[in-house]
Amino acid sequence: MELLKKIDSPKNLRQLNTSELPLLAKELREFIIDIVAAKEGHLGASLGVVELTVALHYVFDTPNDKLIWDVGHQAYGHKILTGRKEIFDTNRQLGGISGFPKRSESEYDAFGTGHSSTSISAILGMAIASKLKGDQSTQHIAVIGDASIASGMAFEGLNHLGVTDTNVLIILNDNAIGIDPSVGALKKYLTNVKKGTAKDENVFECLNLNYTGPIDGHNLPRLLKELERLKHINGPKLLHIITTKGKGLKKAEENQVTYHAPGKFNASTGELIQKSKEAMPPKYQDVFGYTLVELARKNEKIVGITPAMPTGSSLKFMMEQIPERAFDVGIAEQHAVTMAAGMAAEGLIPFCNIYSTFLQRAYDQVIHDVAIQNLPVIFCLDRAGLVGEDGATHHGVYDMSYLRCIPNLIMFAPMNEVELRNIMYTAQLGLPNPIAIRYPRGHGVTKEWKFPFEKIEIGTSKELRKGSRLAILSIGSIGNHVAELLEELNQPKEIGQYNMRFIKPLDVKQLDIIFDTYEHIITLEDGCKIGGFGSAVLEYANELQHTKPITIFGLEDFFIEHGRVDELYKIAKIDVGTLKSFILDTLNTN
Repeated sequence: MELLKKIDSPKNLRQLNTSELPLLAKELREFIIDIVAAKEGHLGASLGVVELTVALHYVFDTPNDKLIWDVGHQAYGHKILTGRKEIFDTNRQLGGISGFPKRSESEYDAFGTGHSSTSISAILGMAIASKLKGDQSTQHIAVIGDASIASGMAFEGLNHLGVTDTNVLIILNDNAIGIDPSVGALKKYLTNVKKGTAKDENVFECLNLNYTGPIDGHNLPRLLKELERLKHINGPKLLHIITTKGKGLKKAEENQVTYHAPGKFNASTGELIQKSKEAMPPKYQDVFGYTLVELARKNEKIVGITPAMPTGSSLKFMMEQIPERAFDVGIAEQHAVTMAAGMAAEGLIPFCNIYSTFLQRAYDQVIHDVAIQNLPVIFCLDRAGLVGEDGATHHGVYDMSYLRCIPNLIMFAPMNEVELRNIMYTAQLGLPNPIAIRYPRGHGVTKEWKFPFEKIEIGTSKELRKGSRLAILSIGSIGNHVAELLEELNQPKEIGQYNMRFIKPLDVKQLDIIFDTYEHIITLEDGCKIGGFGSAVLEYANELQHTKPITIFGLEDFFIEHGRVDELYKIAKIDVGTLKSFILDTLNTN
């Protein structure tokens, strides 16, 4: 690491001779591999853009020139070269640097990018701002992948960019894969461009962009030459480069899906380090995936839809076994929701599987295309609640608030894998309304989960334990922490536990009994307090003019950063220890 250890900023980088840059790229790639092998994180995307990262910071005057990395999975090399090398081993850890570009972290992070396809709009906004301020010297560069550029928002940005005279350079990093392989007609077109068999006029030139490429994105001298040339060409430009995701680590090149974020591995061989073989409960996503296949084999009306996350959501099981009824639509959440609405309008039963934070990108479609028309789309919201190391951009903590206010929409949160299966079964039997089912990232709570299906009556809760003085009302998997808490407290008879299950409609019959029975009520959720489950309970209590105290445990009005989930629970004050202290104080005070 003789060269890399001298680089504390791009200013140091620009003092090197161009002949030294290939060695620097090699050292940077090895540094990323060594750190991610031990600390975990996103690997393949950053390895694929090492040469590009070096070339960009060498040719352009960052941070004065503005550089945006779309999504941010590919920005590790960028972070290392921009003053964060010594603290890179804190990446994605509590109190450490973010796994994504973050404006508050560095002046070199021109724009925060956790979700995809925002870079073109953002860089165009910056370029227009520079022009309005009379600044003609600043360069504006956005790096976007072939999966991300297929998103509707990216096309909206390109459509506007092409009719401006801004000095914007879009670099299309084409490796034919996002997290899963890229899909769609644009992917086929780009494949033909790379093969030299594209028959029509270049689509980017049709959008009035000065197109160059495709060129080898690992050929550092060629990259330097092209970037230097493009720096002196006015107007909107697009450079098309071809890269290999996982470049430089054979295992990552061969298995690009797994090595997107592989966990710990041997830095020399690339072999994954196997976790404990102790039997674990299944992941919620896998319970969803296996259950969907099981239901779809019996019900031919069932279809599955995901916006570019077949592996992460486990829709891949249905895509492998019943491919004609499972659809990966690419990074296109709005399209996924409205397509599901169209399918439901024609009598199909669509399971639209979207991460909680990604559904935020299709909010109007949920209201306008699904709920207003009362079409029975089944939304399965993976990664609900606090998700850990991905941080604020990926925590699924707003879904209860942003969905609860929509008329016609049912909302359910299973406490365990069995309830997830049963609500999926119930939904496909035929509901008069759309339903959103939210469940967390990671493993469930029971190894035995595949029981015969049981129908769940809409709007019903479960009394898990009757008490006399204090009732804990939980929603979703966080209710399992209550059972842990009661065990710590030796299960005092004063405390009752209720798995409420439905955020909407609430089980008001059960709430009436709870309000009459208990002196104090606690609600517990892994979502934001404003407008969430506890707020719904409080609203109902107010309608009844109920005067007994209700305490809401949920996320306060600030963004939670990255860290392990157990660490974040403590920060959010929804952990077992905080609950225990509050309950003991309450019972002793009264």
